[in-house]
Amino acid sequence: MEKYTHLGVYGILVNDNKILLIKKSRGPHKGKWDLPGGRIEFGEEPYDALKREFYEETGVSEIEGKIRIATSYTIIYPLKENYLEELHHIGIIYDVRLLSTDFQLKTNGDQHDSLGAEWISLEKIHDIEITPFVKEVFNKDV
Repeated sequence: MEKYTHLGVYGILVNDNKILLIKKSRGPHKGKWDLPGGRIEFGEEPYDALKREFYEETGVSEIEGKIRIATSYTIIYPLKENYLEELHHIGIIYDVRLLSTDFQLKTNGDQHDSLGAEWISLEKIHDIEITPFVKEVFNKDV
């Protein structure tokens, strides 16, 4: 089994009692709802990565963020047939707010990590399949 560490940045954006989430298209959480975000590229500042990933996955470009928490979890999952991977996923999670409401939400995905972004009612968050980072956020309040 191969061990892998992934460091990413993710944003919590709540507006009108709804949270903006993306549906994962691949990886150990395929089909689950996750916070918009992803990998920090080589030499990239974490905050710049957050803004880039947020735009790529949701279409929302004008945001402001403040670090809420850095957290991690490990998971073992089948990477391919007869091959398991152990992932140590580290996330720098930001509280995000909109600076403009002038955007086109990417509901059809980014052709890479996301099947689409959607505003999910906070009342329904426990009725959908969510990733460990989203669970972490809701165990500590949004």
